[in-house]
Amino acid sequence: MSMDRSIGGSVTAPRVRILEIDAFERDIRLRLPFRFGAATLEKAPQAFLRVRVEDEEGKTAIGAAAEMMVPKWFDKNPALTPAQNVDQLRGSIRTAATASLEASTPATLFAAARLNEMETARRLPGNPLAAGFGPSLIARAALDAYCRLAGISFFDAVRRNLVGIGGPMLPGDIDADAASTMLAGLRPASSISARHTIGLLDPITEDEIVDPVGDGLPESLQAVMARYGNRWFKIKLSAAVDADIDRLARIAAVLDRLPDYRVTIDGNEQFTAVDELAALLVRIAAMPRLARLRAAIAFVEQPFSRAITMQTPLGNLAADLPFLIDESDDGDGAFALARTLGYTGVSSKTCKGIYRSLLKAIRIKTAGVPGLFLSGEDLTCQAGLAVQQDLALVSLLGLSHVERNGHHYVAGLRGAPQAEKVRFAAAHPDLYERDNGGPLLSIRDGRIAIASLGAVGYASGALPDFGSMKPLS
Repeated sequence: MSMDRSIGGSVTAPRVRILEIDAFERDIRLRLPFRFGAATLEKAPQAFLRVRVEDEEGKTAIGAAAEMMVPKWFDKNPALTPAQNVDQLRGSIRTAATASLEASTPATLFAAARLNEMETARRLPGNPLAAGFGPSLIARAALDAYCRLAGISFFDAVRRNLVGIGGPMLPGDIDADAASTMLAGLRPASSISARHTIGLLDPITEDEIVDPVGDGLPESLQAVMARYGNRWFKIKLSAAVDADIDRLARIAAVLDRLPDYRVTIDGNEQFTAVDELAALLVRIAAMPRLARLRAAIAFVEQPFSRAITMQTPLGNLAADLPFLIDESDDGDGAFALARTLGYTGVSSKTCKGIYRSLLKAIRIKTAGVPGLFLSGEDLTCQAGLAVQQDLALVSLLGLSHVERNGHHYVAGLRGAPQAEKVRFAAAHPDLYERDNGGPLLSIRDGRIAIASLGAVGYASGALPDFGSMKPLS
């Protein structure tokens, strides 16, 4: 296999070419409505990509990736309907696929992904998060295909830098040799803590359930804790201060029954000014009933809209709590700018691009600046490829916990034929449990066992049944 030796040090990386890209979708209906920010999600299609790559010796292999096409996150413009949001993401996939197939020169996986991100953004200007959706899927599927072709795991491919992080596509603030050294030192864990999301509509106690689903899975926070044993939680805020305070008090009454717990607070772009958020935090600090919850806050995520975040210094707030950007993390320079405003954290999400997560981790680990951190956040990653590839990424990055919500709002491999469910359950017996028509994500004592993600390919010993899906609309 031909190698590209231009990426620094003694590292070599293969060059491949993408031959085929097929896009599909599968409709997903949530078992519970998921309210985040101003949006309530009840259904959305999941996109699937099948990509064939070829190495320079002419050998080929197929890889795959999947991601929910979630409306009202990538673009929260109120003038756009949820259907138009989903069409934006379909458009990103089509545009990125066209650009990838036009690139006939073999390249490292990293270089190909970076070029595709740039070209897709050029063709779809205006919203970098939406434009990046298609390139992120292609990059994952291409890496999966390469790993299958080479007979190695995702972990091997990244740690040996066979993905090719380096060369002219590497941002100028990152040293190629330092990057390769950092990647070589990464060690995936055999399990990771699941940070449970408490959506704005989620019942806190069993008494609050008005219209029970009755499918045997937890609906209230109380039931979630009893079944999964979570110790990490993510609380969504509405920015309606009185309502948030009342809800936080009800949440604290349940969480305080645990011997210990940690929480993250997600503003989902709902706050309009620093003073508004400061007023909420002052009220939280003044309430004895919220004392343990306040002490348990690990960080606050994206409180302000992306329209104002990068012009809004955190000021004194940053001295009291760590803050993280999520929706505002829409390009290479976003975190550096956010740091000047008081932010110390940035999110990892596979829908933003796996190489972007890796570059952020490299920057944080090589910056020599104390207090900087990376956090794993979820965009309703579904059982199967989506959750597996995200779990493998955050584990390799050394994260000890990751937000997981897809398993709570959707029961198992929804929409998949039985044979596909059996394949995934058999390939990953530590990750899934067979129950309620499963497989369902297995969370025990608040942790997810993920050793099986070291399979050949990108974190999956099985592939979905593409024949059971409809072509991308």
